[in-house]
Amino acid sequence: MAARSKARKRAFQIIFEADQRGSGVNDVLADWIRHARTDSRQPPVSEYTMELVEGYAEHVARIDELLSTYTVDWPLDRMPVVDRSILRLGAYELLWVEETPDAVVIDECVQLAREFSTDDSPSFVNGLLGRLKELGPNLRRV
Repeated sequence: MAARSKARKRAFQIIFEADQRGSGVNDVLADWIRHARTDSRQPPVSEYTMELVEGYAEHVARIDELLSTYTVDWPLDRMPVVDRSILRLGAYELLWVEETPDAVVIDECVQLAREFSTDDSPSFVNGLLGRLKELGPNLRRV
């Protein structure tokens, strides 16, 4: 697995854990970093994972607003936590990380949905992130 794919997967896991625990995503990130430093069995948290998580944390309100706006018949609080976490990560990377091609972001989020969620989730994630991609940078407003 490529380094950036691993970083995305870990960022997704951190966002997911924060949602499950009802904690701030930066607090969970700090926990992961601390565990990696004190437990040799834990892999280190990469710079790109930190960038993704911290970037998401900076734009969380706007990301949730966009997901709520463009998700038809799926209120954010009723969406499966796995899907919501993947979509939050994907929306951040699509809209605020310019060096990553949009197709890569969408494909990797769909792969995360295949690995961690339901059979219907990959198409749901693909459709919603595809919609955000179409609307593009105009959505970035803070």
